Amino acid sequence: MLSKAEIESYRRKLLALKKRLGADLTALEEEALRPTGGEAAGNLADVPVHPADLGTDNYEEELALELMENEDQILQEIDHALERIEQGTFGRCGECGQEISRQRLDAVPYSRYCARHARELQHKATK
Repeated sequence: MLSKAEIESYRRKLLALKKRLGADLTALEEEALRPTGGEAAGNLADVPVHPADLGTDNYEEELALELMENEDQILQEIDHALERIEQGTFGRCGECGQEISRQRLDAVPYSRYCARHARELQHKATK
């Protein structure tokens, strides 16, 4: 069972991770929403300099949007973990109720599941 000091340590880790990801998300939003090609990007015409440049810009925008979605999902998981701390259920598997290992919590402090159930759920999701 986690001690109050350990739980407080995880709370601080979660809050620091949330702050860092929030800043990363803001930077990704700026990257994804920046103008590409044309006058909005500072060019003299609405046509990019080269078609390959437009393809690269589109790829970078899609990548930034995917990263934003992933980081947003992690931020939601962090919020859920902070709620579990408040409810007194942090560190317990949401599936079996067993204690989540400290090694797993150290690696992924917002873990909802023990390693066994996380693998099972991942396996079901990929089918």
